Amino acid sequence: MIDGILWVVQNIGLAFVNLFGALTQPSLWLDWSNMQAVARVIYYGASVEFFFVVMTAFTVLTIAGMVWTGFLWRLVRGLEFFANTTGRIFAWAGFMMVIQQIVIVFLQRIFRVSSIEIGPFAPFGYPVIDGPVLIRFDVSWWSEELKLYNAMIVCLCITYTFVQGGHVRVDLFYAGARFRVKKAIDMFGSLFFMLPAAVLTWLYAWFFMWRSLVTPKVSASESLEQILRKAQVMKWNVETIGFSPNGFNAYFLFKVLMVAYCLLVFLHAWAFFWRSWLEWREGPSAEGRFLDRDSLPDVTAKPTH
Repeated sequence: MIDGILWVVQNIGLAFVNLFGALTQPSLWLDWSNMQAVARVIYYGASVEFFFVVMTAFTVLTIAGMVWTGFLWRLVRGLEFFANTTGRIFAWAGFMMVIQQIVIVFLQRIFRVSSIEIGPFAPFGYPVIDGPVLIRFDVSWWSEELKLYNAMIVCLCITYTFVQGGHVRVDLFYAGARFRVKKAIDMFGSLFFMLPAAVLTWLYAWFFMWRSLVTPKVSASESLEQILRKAQVMKWNVETIGFSPNGFNAYFLFKVLMVAYCLLVFLHAWAFFWRSWLEWREGPSAEGRFLDRDSLPDVTAKPTH
């Protein structure tokens, strides 16, 4: 027990040292022309050191915010703005998915095309006259690429949906609980459900992503020294293998989206914990303060003249 406590305290202290070292020596991990820097990013991205840096930052920001609540409200508004902006942008992927599916069906059934191209003389995927082509892929490529739009909506709009209150909630006793009890439940859920789930998913997704980007492949069981030794022969090797001969061949993007999904959930767990604490502290009058939720016009309202 004592050894475990000392280990935690030691890593919290080292978190400040590691963060200072990363900020003062950016070339060690930002110079991606050097595979040694890439190897450090791969290792530290899912390391104990990185976990304690992030956990310590969260703790420091939380303590500071509990002292200066105005500062904490600004953090909440900033993270919610980030979630809303990201979601509102990538929600358009749903519209793109519908349009692209219509184009695929139309061109395949009417013009019997085998490929769809984009260019100045092919505004709708079919060349009106011969001319330069910017993009040309087989119809099966465009059909399989529709999955990417769906993945973008799921991974990049998840926290936007959370802010908007759009997730399905299985309510056993939450609705009938008192205001402060609800906020205590929200804080507990942020710390013991959202954050751990995001961390565990990140640990799997991180190396899963990098195994499709570089060669030789890396694994979570390797030490920093082993990965740095691999860096001597490491090179970029982005996988472009499709499930079918002419099908979509950028499945590595799905792995990148998994990491982005974890990051968004992790950051919004912070925001939700801080908002819940602020509302718990300030009472019912603070509920929904600064919350930027979408609203549709009331079509049932009578027009005024």
